[in-house]
Amino acid sequence: MTLAHQDSQNAPAAPTAAQNAAPVGAYAFGVRRFGAVNWLGLWTLYVKEVRRFLKVVTQTVVAPVISTLLFLVVFTQAFGGVRPDVNGVPFVEFLAPGLTMMAILTNSFTNSSSSIMISKVQGSIVDVLMPPLSAGELTIAFIAGAATRGLLVGAVTAATCAVYMAVYGAPMAIASVWAILFYAAAASIIFAAIGVIGGIWAEKFDQMAAITNFVITPLTFLSGTFYSINNLPEPFRTISHYNPVYYLIDGFRSGFTGVAEAPLAASIAATVGISALISFAAYLLIRSGYNIKE
Repeated sequence: MTLAHQDSQNAPAAPTAAQNAAPVGAYAFGVRRFGAVNWLGLWTLYVKEVRRFLKVVTQTVVAPVISTLLFLVVFTQAFGGVRPDVNGVPFVEFLAPGLTMMAILTNSFTNSSSSIMISKVQGSIVDVLMPPLSAGELTIAFIAGAATRGLLVGAVTAATCAVYMAVYGAPMAIASVWAILFYAAAASIIFAAIGVIGGIWAEKFDQMAAITNFVITPLTFLSGTFYSINNLPEPFRTISHYNPVYYLIDGFRSGFTGVAEAPLAASIAATVGISALISFAAYLLIRSGYNIKE
């Protein structure tokens, strides 16, 4: 027997297919280890987004409330005595819900857009993209975090306005709690999703400022926040009905005053449809990796 033959007999046997198989409970690299939803990752990103704006609560919550209160004080003190009732509602009671909704909209948009934009500029967006989170989970976390800020600012603003109105002599009434909650939640989701889209699309802060100045501000100011669109001449009255923010403000205001200009069914349908459409657009943009994976 040759030495080579002895070595071949003493060599260890090649591992079988069963021995090559991964042990029970092990996963190949890159394989998702969660079920349909990574609840832990989703919750972690949501908490991160909430803690982000709570770290600077004076800037993100207190400042918008003060700005809204200043609007209310100036309009009521300068024009409240000469402005007639709007649709049978005292002007201060008509104005306060509109200002509250405007605070919800702008802060929801600002939170998601600034979070994504700053992450892109600083290069930390990779810390969000590398964890095992799907495009849907990223979309939900960003929108939920921004909506939380919008709703928090809205709640504090409404409480502050209620105190001022009580001192002013026109206590804030509540006609429909479900309308207040529904339209506040829908508005925060819609503008949080718009913020996600804007944050991904914009490549510099100038572009983000352009979205705010030429899209968000006109939509909010030209939607019946300070006036009834029934007082507008044509064609501006008809054009206002194509502004989605009009339905949000009108429905939200009806929760306090009990008076709505738009038909309730049309308002709810438009709100639900726009919420689904904008959120799905944000999801598609994240899934594509546009401007965030390049």
